[in-house]
Amino acid sequence: EARRKRNVGPRRLDPTYKSRMPDPLETRLKREAAALGFALSGIAPATDADGFDRYERWLDAGFAGEMSYLHDHREDRRHPCSILKRVRSVLMLGLEYPSHDPPPSDRPLGLVAKYARGPDYHRFTWDRLNALAAWLKREVPGCAAKGVADSAPLLERDFARRAGLGWVGKNTMLIHKHRGSFFFLAGLLTDIPLSPDPPHDGSHCGTCTACLDACPTAAFPEPGVLDARRCISYLTIELRTAVPLELREGIGDRIWGCDVCQDVCPWNRDSAGRPATFPGDPALGTLDPIELLGLSDEAFRKRFRGTVFFRARRSGLLRNAAIVLGNVGDSRAVPALERAANDADEVIADAARWALTRLAARRSRA
Repeated sequence: EARRKRNVGPRRLDPTYKSRMPDPLETRLKREAAALGFALSGIAPATDADGFDRYERWLDAGFAGEMSYLHDHREDRRHPCSILKRVRSVLMLGLEYPSHDPPPSDRPLGLVAKYARGPDYHRFTWDRLNALAAWLKREVPGCAAKGVADSAPLLERDFARRAGLGWVGKNTMLIHKHRGSFFFLAGLLTDIPLSPDPPHDGSHCGTCTACLDACPTAAFPEPGVLDARRCISYLTIELRTAVPLELREGIGDRIWGCDVCQDVCPWNRDSAGRPATFPGDPALGTLDPIELLGLSDEAFRKRFRGTVFFRARRSGLLRNAAIVLGNVGDSRAVPALERAANDADEVIADAARWALTRLAARRSRA
Protein backbone atom coordinates (compact mmCIF):
# COMPACT_ATOMS: atom_id res chain seq x y z
CA GLU A 1 0.00 0.00 0.00
CA ALA A 2 2.87 2.38 0.82
CA ARG A 3 4.56 1.63 -2.50
CA ARG A 4 1.28 2.23 -4.33
CA LYS A 5 0.88 5.66 -2.71
CA ARG A 6 4.44 6.61 -3.55
CA ASN A 7 3.88 5.76 -7.23
CA VAL A 8 0.78 7.91 -7.50
CA GLY A 9 2.02 11.30 -8.75
CA PRO A 10 0.11 14.53 -8.78
CA ARG A 11 -1.07 13.93 -12.36
CA ARG A 12 -3.18 10.96 -11.19
CA LEU A 13 -4.42 12.65 -8.05
CA ASP A 14 -5.40 15.95 -9.69
CA PRO A 15 -7.06 15.77 -13.14
CA THR A 16 -6.54 19.56 -13.64
CA TYR A 17 -2.76 19.28 -13.25
CA LYS A 18 -2.04 19.52 -16.97
CA SER A 19 -4.27 22.54 -17.48
CA ARG A 20 -2.46 24.38 -14.69
CA MET A 21 0.98 23.73 -16.11
CA PRO A 22 2.46 26.75 -17.95
CA ASP A 23 2.71 26.55 -21.74
CA PRO A 24 6.18 25.89 -23.16
CA LEU A 25 8.41 28.92 -23.57
CA GLU A 26 8.23 28.61 -27.35
CA THR A 27 4.41 28.87 -27.28
CA ARG A 28 4.42 31.84 -24.95
CA LEU A 29 7.11 33.58 -27.01
CA LYS A 30 5.08 33.24 -30.21
CA ARG A 31 1.96 34.40 -28.41
CA GLU A 32 3.77 37.52 -27.24
CA ALA A 33 5.06 38.11 -30.77
CA ALA A 34 1.50 37.92 -32.11
CA ALA A 35 0.36 40.40 -29.46
CA LEU A 36 3.03 42.81 -30.72
CA GLY A 37 1.67 42.55 -34.26
CA PHE A 38 3.78 39.84 -35.90
CA ALA A 39 1.45 37.74 -38.04
CA LEU A 40 4.05 35.03 -38.64
CA SER A 41 6.51 33.36 -36.29
CA GLY A 42 8.69 30.28 -36.40
CA ILE A 43 11.88 29.03 -34.77
CA ALA A 44 15.01 27.93 -36.61
CA PRO A 45 18.26 26.54 -35.20
CA ALA A 46 21.20 28.96 -35.34
CA THR A 47 23.55 27.15 -37.71
CA ASP A 48 25.17 28.08 -41.01
CA ALA A 49 22.72 29.68 -43.46
CA ASP A 50 21.46 27.08 -45.93
CA GLY A 51 21.93 29.30 -48.96
CA PHE A 52 25.25 30.91 -48.12
CA ASP A 53 27.11 29.25 -51.00
CA ARG A 54 24.37 30.37 -53.39
CA TYR A 55 24.60 33.89 -51.96
CA GLU A 56 28.35 33.95 -52.62
CA ARG A 57 27.82 32.90 -56.23
CA TRP A 58 25.24 35.69 -56.60
CA LEU A 59 27.74 38.25 -55.33
CA ASP A 60 30.53 36.91 -57.53
CA ALA A 61 28.26 37.20 -60.57
CA GLY A 62 28.04 40.96 -59.97
CA PHE A 63 24.29 40.95 -59.38
CA ALA A 64 24.63 43.20 -56.30
CA GLY A 65 25.54 46.20 -58.43
CA GLU A 66 26.84 49.13 -56.38
CA MET A 67 25.77 47.63 -53.03
CA SER A 68 29.36 47.24 -51.89
CA TYR A 69 28.32 46.70 -48.27
CA LEU A 70 27.08 43.25 -49.24
CA HIS A 71 30.62 42.33 -50.29
CA ASP A 72 32.13 44.00 -47.22
CA HIS A 73 30.05 41.85 -44.85
CA ARG A 74 29.95 38.73 -46.98
CA GLU A 75 31.39 36.33 -44.41
CA ASP A 76 29.21 37.72 -41.61
CA ARG A 77 26.17 36.24 -43.31
CA ARG A 78 27.47 32.68 -43.06
CA HIS A 79 26.36 32.23 -39.43
CA PRO A 80 24.22 34.40 -37.10
CA CYS A 81 26.95 34.31 -34.45
CA SER A 82 28.35 37.36 -36.26
CA ILE A 83 25.38 39.22 -34.75
CA LEU A 84 25.06 37.48 -31.35
CA LYS A 85 27.83 35.34 -29.90
CA ARG A 86 26.73 31.95 -28.56
CA VAL A 87 23.42 32.26 -30.42
CA ARG A 88 21.43 29.02 -30.29
CA SER A 89 18.06 29.89 -31.84
CA VAL A 90 16.52 32.34 -34.29
CA LEU A 91 12.87 33.30 -33.98
CA MET A 92 11.84 34.50 -37.44
CA LEU A 93 8.90 36.88 -37.68
CA GLY A 94 6.68 38.38 -40.36
CA LEU A 95 5.04 41.81 -40.03
CA GLU A 96 2.39 42.50 -42.67
CA TYR A 97 1.99 45.85 -44.41
CA PRO A 98 -1.02 47.15 -46.43
CA SER A 99 -1.08 45.98 -50.01
CA HIS A 100 -3.81 48.10 -51.63
CA ASP A 101 -3.00 50.71 -54.27
CA PRO A 102 -3.92 54.42 -54.21
CA PRO A 103 -6.81 55.62 -56.40
CA PRO A 104 -5.95 56.90 -59.90
CA SER A 105 -5.29 60.60 -60.43
CA ASP A 106 -5.41 63.01 -63.35
CA ARG A 107 -2.12 64.56 -62.21
CA PRO A 108 1.33 63.12 -63.02
CA LEU A 109 2.17 61.20 -59.84
CA GLY A 110 4.97 58.82 -58.93
CA LEU A 111 3.97 55.48 -57.44
CA VAL A 112 5.54 54.46 -54.11
CA ALA A 113 6.17 50.81 -53.21
CA LYS A 114 3.64 49.51 -50.68
CA TYR A 115 6.15 48.89 -47.89
CA ALA A 116 7.21 52.56 -47.90
CA ARG A 117 3.73 54.06 -47.43
CA GLY A 118 4.10 54.74 -43.74
CA PRO A 119 6.72 55.40 -41.06
CA ASP A 120 10.25 54.09 -41.41
CA TYR A 121 9.68 50.35 -41.16
CA HIS A 122 13.07 49.79 -39.55
CA ARG A 123 12.22 51.82 -36.45
CA PHE A 124 8.67 50.50 -36.34
CA THR A 125 9.89 46.90 -36.40
CA TRP A 126 12.82 47.49 -34.04
CA ASP A 127 10.50 48.93 -31.40
CA ARG A 128 8.47 45.71 -31.41
CA LEU A 129 11.54 43.51 -31.50
CA ASN A 130 13.00 45.33 -28.51
CA ALA A 131 9.74 44.82 -26.61
CA LEU A 132 9.80 41.11 -27.46
CA ALA A 133 13.46 40.80 -26.39
CA ALA A 134 12.64 42.52 -23.08
CA TRP A 135 9.78 40.08 -22.49
CA LEU A 136 12.06 37.09 -23.14
CA LYS A 137 14.69 38.42 -20.74
CA ARG A 138 12.06 38.72 -18.02
CA GLU A 139 10.94 35.16 -18.65
CA VAL A 140 14.49 33.79 -18.70
CA PRO A 141 16.69 36.05 -16.57
CA GLY A 142 20.28 36.17 -17.75
CA CYS A 143 19.56 35.13 -21.33
CA ALA A 144 20.76 37.11 -24.33
CA ALA A 145 18.38 38.31 -27.04
CA LYS A 146 18.87 40.65 -30.00
CA GLY A 147 16.37 41.75 -32.61
CA VAL A 148 17.35 42.38 -36.23
CA ALA A 149 15.37 43.85 -39.11
CA ASP A 150 17.00 44.21 -42.52
CA SER A 151 20.10 46.09 -41.38
CA ALA A 152 22.00 43.17 -39.80
CA PRO A 153 24.02 40.58 -41.79
CA LEU A 154 21.42 37.81 -41.58
CA LEU A 155 20.14 35.86 -44.58
CA GLU A 156 16.54 36.32 -43.41
CA ARG A 157 14.83 34.26 -46.10
CA ASP A 158 17.06 31.25 -45.41
CA PHE A 159 16.15 31.24 -41.74
CA ALA A 160 12.50 32.06 -42.40
CA ARG A 161 12.20 29.05 -44.69
CA ARG A 162 13.99 26.93 -42.10
CA ALA A 163 11.54 28.22 -39.46
CA GLY A 164 8.59 27.07 -41.59
CA LEU A 165 7.36 30.51 -42.69
CA GLY A 166 7.26 29.75 -46.40
CA TRP A 167 9.30 29.15 -49.51
CA VAL A 168 11.46 31.40 -51.69
CA GLY A 169 9.53 32.05 -54.88
CA LYS A 170 10.77 32.56 -58.40
CA ASN A 171 10.78 36.32 -57.71
CA THR A 172 13.17 35.65 -54.77
CA MET A 173 10.51 36.79 -52.25
CA LEU A 174 9.55 34.62 -49.29
CA ILE A 175 5.97 33.45 -49.88
CA HIS A 176 3.60 32.15 -47.21
CA LYS A 177 0.80 29.89 -48.41
CA HIS A 178 -1.90 31.86 -46.57
CA ARG A 179 -0.25 35.28 -46.19
CA GLY A 180 1.40 35.83 -49.55
CA SER A 181 4.54 37.98 -49.52
CA PHE A 182 3.53 41.48 -48.41
CA PHE A 183 5.33 41.37 -45.07
CA PHE A 184 8.60 42.48 -43.51
CA LEU A 185 10.94 39.80 -42.19
CA ALA A 186 12.58 40.22 -38.81
CA GLY A 187 14.48 37.98 -36.43
CA LEU A 188 15.03 37.61 -32.71
CA LEU A 189 18.35 35.90 -31.93
CA THR A 190 18.84 34.28 -28.53
CA ASP A 191 21.25 31.98 -26.70
CA ILE A 192 18.32 29.89 -25.42
CA PRO A 193 18.09 26.46 -27.14
CA LEU A 194 14.47 26.71 -28.30
CA SER A 195 12.71 23.79 -29.97
CA PRO A 196 12.75 24.48 -33.73
CA ASP A 197 9.73 24.31 -36.02
CA PRO A 198 9.66 22.01 -39.05
CA PRO A 199 11.26 23.72 -42.05
CA HIS A 200 9.24 24.48 -45.16
CA ASP A 201 10.33 22.02 -47.83
CA GLY A 202 9.56 22.40 -51.49
CA SER A 203 7.91 25.18 -53.47
CA HIS A 204 4.33 25.99 -54.47
CA CYS A 205 5.16 28.13 -57.52
CA GLY A 206 4.65 25.21 -59.91
CA THR A 207 4.86 26.18 -63.56
CA CYS A 208 3.73 29.78 -62.92
CA THR A 209 6.05 32.45 -64.32
CA ALA A 210 3.80 35.49 -63.82
CA CYS A 211 6.41 37.38 -61.79
CA LEU A 212 9.19 36.72 -64.29
CA ASP A 213 7.08 37.69 -67.28
CA ALA A 214 5.72 40.91 -65.70
CA CYS A 215 9.02 42.47 -64.64
CA PRO A 216 9.29 45.73 -66.63
CA THR A 217 13.08 45.64 -66.77
CA ALA A 218 13.67 41.87 -67.16
CA ALA A 219 15.53 41.69 -63.85
CA PHE A 220 15.30 37.89 -63.50
CA PRO A 221 17.93 36.08 -65.59
CA GLU A 222 16.43 32.82 -64.35
CA PRO A 223 13.81 31.74 -61.82
CA GLY A 224 14.93 32.48 -58.27
CA VAL A 225 17.77 34.79 -59.35
CA LEU A 226 17.48 38.58 -59.26
CA ASP A 227 19.91 40.83 -61.10
CA ALA A 228 19.65 43.85 -58.80
CA ARG A 229 21.30 46.04 -61.43
CA ARG A 230 18.09 45.82 -63.46
CA CYS A 231 15.59 45.83 -60.57
CA ILE A 232 13.46 48.98 -60.25
CA SER A 233 13.76 48.88 -56.45
CA TYR A 234 17.54 48.96 -56.77
CA LEU A 235 17.50 51.61 -59.50
CA THR A 236 15.24 53.99 -57.56
CA ILE A 237 16.63 53.42 -54.04
CA GLU A 238 20.10 51.90 -53.88
CA LEU A 239 21.71 53.29 -57.04
CA ARG A 240 23.50 56.58 -56.35
CA THR A 241 24.50 57.39 -59.92
CA ALA A 242 22.56 57.87 -63.16
CA VAL A 243 20.06 55.19 -64.15
CA PRO A 244 21.22 53.43 -67.34
CA LEU A 245 19.43 54.85 -70.38
CA GLU A 246 18.06 51.51 -71.53
CA LEU A 247 16.29 50.95 -68.18
CA ARG A 248 14.66 54.35 -67.67
CA GLU A 249 11.56 53.70 -69.73
CA GLY A 250 10.91 50.47 -67.80
CA ILE A 251 10.70 52.41 -64.55
CA GLY A 252 7.42 53.87 -65.76
CA ASP A 253 5.69 55.91 -63.06
CA ARG A 254 7.43 54.18 -60.12
CA ILE A 255 9.22 56.84 -58.12
CA TRP A 256 10.25 54.64 -55.19
CA GLY A 257 10.59 50.88 -55.33
CA CYS A 258 8.45 48.38 -57.21
CA ASP A 259 5.77 45.79 -56.41
CA VAL A 260 5.10 44.34 -59.87
CA CYS A 261 6.45 40.84 -59.17
CA GLN A 262 4.38 40.66 -55.98
CA ASP A 263 1.23 42.23 -57.44
CA VAL A 264 0.95 39.55 -60.12
CA CYS A 265 1.73 36.63 -57.79
CA PRO A 266 -1.34 34.38 -57.38
CA TRP A 267 -0.50 33.86 -53.71
CA ASN A 268 -1.16 37.57 -53.11
CA ARG A 269 -4.59 37.69 -54.74
CA ASP A 270 -6.40 37.92 -51.36
CA SER A 271 -3.93 40.18 -49.59
CA ALA A 272 -5.55 43.56 -50.33
CA GLY A 273 -8.48 43.06 -47.97
CA ARG A 274 -6.47 41.73 -45.04
CA PRO A 275 -5.76 44.09 -42.10
CA ALA A 276 -2.09 44.80 -41.43
CA THR A 277 -0.18 45.83 -38.32
CA PHE A 278 2.04 48.32 -40.13
CA PRO A 279 0.24 51.70 -40.24
CA GLY A 280 0.08 52.55 -43.91
CA ASP A 281 -0.61 56.15 -44.91
CA PRO A 282 -2.72 56.49 -48.10
CA ALA A 283 -1.23 59.96 -48.63
CA LEU A 284 2.17 58.34 -49.18
CA GLY A 285 0.94 56.02 -51.93
CA THR A 286 2.17 58.55 -54.48
CA LEU A 287 4.53 61.52 -54.60
CA ASP A 288 4.13 64.56 -56.84
CA PRO A 289 7.24 64.58 -59.08
CA ILE A 290 6.74 68.19 -60.17
CA GLU A 291 6.65 69.32 -56.56
CA LEU A 292 9.72 67.23 -55.71
CA LEU A 293 11.79 68.90 -58.42
CA GLY A 294 11.34 72.20 -56.60
CA LEU A 295 12.88 70.97 -53.33
CA SER A 296 16.17 72.43 -52.17
CA ASP A 297 18.58 70.41 -50.04
CA GLU A 298 17.20 71.99 -46.88
CA ALA A 299 13.58 71.49 -47.91
CA PHE A 300 14.26 67.86 -48.78
CA ARG A 301 15.84 67.17 -45.40
CA LYS A 302 13.01 68.89 -43.55
CA ARG A 303 10.30 66.98 -45.38
CA PHE A 304 11.77 63.50 -45.54
CA ARG A 305 14.02 63.12 -42.49
CA GLY A 306 12.90 60.07 -40.52
CA THR A 307 11.29 58.41 -43.56
CA VAL A 308 12.57 55.72 -45.90
CA PHE A 309 12.78 58.34 -48.68
CA PHE A 310 15.69 59.98 -46.91
CA ARG A 311 17.78 56.97 -47.86
CA ALA A 312 17.90 57.91 -51.55
CA ARG A 313 18.91 61.49 -50.67
CA ARG A 314 17.77 64.47 -52.67
CA SER A 315 19.87 63.40 -55.64
CA GLY A 316 18.20 60.01 -55.99
CA LEU A 317 14.62 61.05 -55.32
CA LEU A 318 14.68 64.03 -57.69
CA ARG A 319 16.41 61.91 -60.33
CA ASN A 320 13.52 59.46 -60.00
CA ALA A 321 10.98 62.28 -60.23
CA ALA A 322 12.48 63.50 -63.51
CA ILE A 323 12.48 59.99 -65.01
CA VAL A 324 8.83 59.49 -64.03
CA LEU A 325 7.90 62.79 -65.70
CA GLY A 326 9.74 61.76 -68.84
CA ASN A 327 7.75 58.52 -68.88
CA VAL A 328 4.26 59.80 -68.09
CA GLY A 329 4.57 62.59 -70.67
CA ASP A 330 2.72 65.48 -69.07
CA SER A 331 3.48 68.89 -70.60
CA ARG A 332 2.77 70.58 -67.26
CA ALA A 333 6.12 69.23 -66.10
CA VAL A 334 8.20 71.19 -68.64
CA PRO A 335 8.93 74.31 -66.49
CA ALA A 336 9.99 72.19 -63.50
CA LEU A 337 12.16 69.99 -65.71
CA GLU A 338 13.80 73.00 -67.35
CA ARG A 339 14.80 74.32 -63.94
CA ALA A 340 16.03 70.87 -62.87
CA ALA A 341 18.10 70.58 -66.06
CA ASN A 342 20.34 73.30 -64.58
CA ASP A 343 20.57 71.74 -61.12
CA ALA A 344 24.02 71.69 -59.55
CA ASP A 345 23.62 67.94 -59.06
CA GLU A 346 24.51 66.39 -62.41
CA VAL A 347 22.55 63.20 -61.69
CA ILE A 348 19.36 65.27 -61.38
CA ALA A 349 20.24 67.51 -64.32
CA ASP A 350 20.95 64.53 -66.58
CA ALA A 351 17.61 62.90 -65.78
CA ALA A 352 15.77 66.19 -66.35
CA ARG A 353 17.40 66.72 -69.76
CA TRP A 354 16.49 63.15 -70.72
CA ALA A 355 12.87 63.77 -69.67
CA LEU A 356 12.68 67.00 -71.68
CA THR A 357 13.96 65.16 -74.74
CA ARG A 358 11.27 62.51 -74.27
CA LEU A 359 8.54 65.11 -73.93
CA ALA A 360 9.75 66.98 -77.01
CA ALA A 361 9.79 63.78 -79.05
CA ARG A 362 6.28 62.99 -77.91
CA ARG A 363 5.05 66.45 -78.91
CA SER A 364 6.76 66.11 -82.27
CA ARG A 365 5.02 62.80 -82.98
CA ALA A 366 1.69 64.30 -81.92
